[in-house]
Amino acid sequence: MNIDMLWTLIILAVASVLFVSGKVRSDLVAVCALSLLVMLGIIDTNEALAGFSSSVVIMMIGLFVVGGAIFQTGLAKIASGKLLQLSGSNETRLLLTVMLSASLIGAFVSNTGTVAVMLPVVVSLATSAGVQTGRLLMPLAFAGSLGGMLTLIGTPPNMVISETLEKAGYEPLTFFSFTPIGLICLVAGTLLIALFSKWLLKSNDQTGDISQKQRSLYELASQYSLGNNLYRLQVSVNSPMINKTLKELSISSEYRVHIHEVRRRQSNKNPFFKTINTEFAGPNTMIHVNDVIYVTGEFEDVARFAADQMLELLAENAVEKDANGKMESLATPQIGIAEVLIPSNSKHINQLVKHSGFRENYNVNILGIQRKGKYLLHELKEEKIKAGDALLIQGEWKHISRLAQEHEDVVVVGQPAEAAANIPLSHKAPLAAIIMILMIAAMIINVVPAVVCVMVAAILMVATGCLPNMEAAYKTVNWESIVLIGAMIPMSTAIEKTGAAAMISEGLVNSIGGFGPIALLAGIYFATSLMTLFISNTACAVLFAPIALAAALSMDVNPVPYLFAVSIGASMCFAVPFSTPPNALVMSAGKYKFIDYVKVGMPVQLLLGMVMVIALPIVFPL
Repeated sequence: MNIDMLWTLIILAVASVLFVSGKVRSDLVAVCALSLLVMLGIIDTNEALAGFSSSVVIMMIGLFVVGGAIFQTGLAKIASGKLLQLSGSNETRLLLTVMLSASLIGAFVSNTGTVAVMLPVVVSLATSAGVQTGRLLMPLAFAGSLGGMLTLIGTPPNMVISETLEKAGYEPLTFFSFTPIGLICLVAGTLLIALFSKWLLKSNDQTGDISQKQRSLYELASQYSLGNNLYRLQVSVNSPMINKTLKELSISSEYRVHIHEVRRRQSNKNPFFKTINTEFAGPNTMIHVNDVIYVTGEFEDVARFAADQMLELLAENAVEKDANGKMESLATPQIGIAEVLIPSNSKHINQLVKHSGFRENYNVNILGIQRKGKYLLHELKEEKIKAGDALLIQGEWKHISRLAQEHEDVVVVGQPAEAAANIPLSHKAPLAAIIMILMIAAMIINVVPAVVCVMVAAILMVATGCLPNMEAAYKTVNWESIVLIGAMIPMSTAIEKTGAAAMISEGLVNSIGGFGPIALLAGIYFATSLMTLFISNTACAVLFAPIALAAALSMDVNPVPYLFAVSIGASMCFAVPFSTPPNALVMSAGKYKFIDYVKVGMPVQLLLGMVMVIALPIVFPL
């Protein structure tokens, strides 16, 4: 054992202890280990930075963006609703539905792509069903790997062993050569994962401090009974309001109703690119034909206003309820509502609402006042503001954020910028679905590299407005996972470069070979399974495939089951988060610690290996 190999194994051992302890962030441990390898001269600077330029890392970034767009457009909620109808809210049925769905997709798409597409759907599904996301996300990551064993293209190690067999003069493997053993692997793995996932530590609640301080838009609307006082009126071609500004019309004083916003369709040429322009109702807002006006007031006043101005009352309530009894969103990505508190030293105390300057200075309307448990919603202009009042305001998100930053006499509850970011762009959901489907199809056809497919899809998600802007795209990326994977890839380079991988693999196989073909099969499988904890599954398959072939031929037995043992052992890696990109992808969303992977993944990995050692000689006789 040379000195470089010794240092590499020591660094790996210390890093593993720190990972398991959970006392230091995983990405920090990985970067420190990487720095030590460079300082000791085990790898050079180019090798150290190669992980961050790896196609796997770049693809993970793109997949985070694609997943964020699936969330932002509400597509995840739509898909999760379908899965919820299929499985019900029972946790076990949900788990099986998620795993089988991921396995089916994983048979044709890389496990990284599979998990990235499914992750936002599963998070939404868990939220809808009232199940902790930690119960579903790790099984999702594992299921993507299980599905990869069903077809030749499911995972790179499958193609590695096919090429090894072909070069040795054997028949190349067909697309479905893996299906029989893959089905056994899938069934056994699914049952084991379903059993051991019950051992997961309960994830922390997905709601953080913000949710305790800031009510959701739905809760605010319900609390102030906006749904009972908000109406939609559409401007007809004969309306006398057309081409007039709100200042000219004097609607509030004449009808005792208040106009909050105006929505109009910008384009209807393409159903996927059409947008609804929402304009905050100010004095200079001009009314056009077919505009939809959102107003509040008593129903009798709204009906009189609609009749006089030739407006069509679209529904008795603008905020309609769906089958689940939930209100339709009251906000758009441009305009929203928020609550502000009036402290005892505010200059607004005893001011009339019409003299408070909220509209003139900050372009926000006051929709309601909460005072000592009572809600004031009508004729607010003549109402005096008092200490302790809570005001419900509406305006553009940027103006609400400015009010929170600049106004010393009110306290804006919550964080308007984050609330705005969470408004779904539901009209973009069909477009996001098309981009996602095209990405999957391109990955299946394999005309261009998978990383290119993913990056193009990520660019399209931003360019077509499925994500509002590049800032929103950057926020979708979990940089801790990216740094963890990028920093650990050079560790596998060091293990191979110093000869540690070859020494371990050959030593294990040679020491077990004398105990018979089954023992050799088990030795190859578990040696591969051990090594794939530290180096990529593709590199592991490349390393072990020729060793397994030579060992089988030396014992005069069929090499096919031994090479399949290499492929399955290299792919079924569940015990550490950095061993596969899917494991890292779900780490943050599931709020997992390193020890969670060890507790759940290690027994699954070992028991599945025992099943495979028994099944492989049956499917492929020795």
